Amino acid sequence: MKSKVFFTRKITPEKMIELYHLLGKELTGNVAVKLHSGEKGNQNFLRPDFMRPMIEEVGGTVVECNTAYGGERNTTLKHEKLIEYHGWTKLFKVDIMDAEGPDIVVDIPNGKAIKENRLGKNIANYDSMLVLSHFKGHPMGGYGGALKQLSIGCASSAGKSIIHSAGVTDDQNVVWDNVAPQDSFLEAMADAAGSVVERFGGNMAFINVMMNLSVDCDCCAIAEDPCMRDIGILASLDPVAIDQACIDLVYAATDDPGQAHFLERIESRHGIHTIEAAAELGFGSREYELIEVD
Repeated sequence: MKSKVFFTRKITPEKMIELYHLLGKELTGNVAVKLHSGEKGNQNFLRPDFMRPMIEEVGGTVVECNTAYGGERNTTLKHEKLIEYHGWTKLFKVDIMDAEGPDIVVDIPNGKAIKENRLGKNIANYDSMLVLSHFKGHPMGGYGGALKQLSIGCASSAGKSIIHSAGVTDDQNVVWDNVAPQDSFLEAMADAAGSVVERFGGNMAFINVMMNLSVDCDCCAIAEDPCMRDIGILASLDPVAIDQACIDLVYAATDDPGQAHFLERIESRHGIHTIEAAAELGFGSREYELIEVD
């Protein structure tokens, strides 16, 4: 059976909530909401006020992890200050999951590129997760969506280093001297994403918001302005299907003058390979039914 992906061209908080309820999956218990809170200087990340109704609908806690590169989010102290500056803590409870204490080490025996993942230890405090992704480009992965949020997004600083180096190092001080071959990096992202899906045992839902479509990620302090028109909001219980659907919608936007530039970013980084690898690992499907909602 094909995975269901609900889609609306109307980008409002109310439509986001409507699509979530169409999934027929109530996230219960202590709900983590994984999103991108934005690097300092980035103009494209989705703002707290826009996300607020959806997060309040599930009674969720915004969760993040520290980065493995220079900037304002690679230490807990700097990260907490930036999250406050961007307005997240004013509206929500926010948890930097790897702020302190030992990471959770997750074995990935059948991983394509890595055999373990490192998650911020506070992920153990949550019963379910809403992955609330801003779909856009990415300077290394080609694109960023649900699979990136599951992988790099949920990984601790050490986990991010493992993914970027395809298992060579967990040290953020040397990871950029040990960057993996591109396809190995993409496969490591798929491995890591699968480990998070397995951990929550199906108690997950995924929403991708296709607006502010820059070729650059929200992790970029200096990012290009959006090059494509906004497309819409998608929701699914399948992280592979929702990312595949977003990619297909970009390819379908043939009348958009920014399409070629956006696709160049995806294709030059072989971004589709993350989706291919995730599907081969078996925690999602590239086959889906797109259900459009007015």
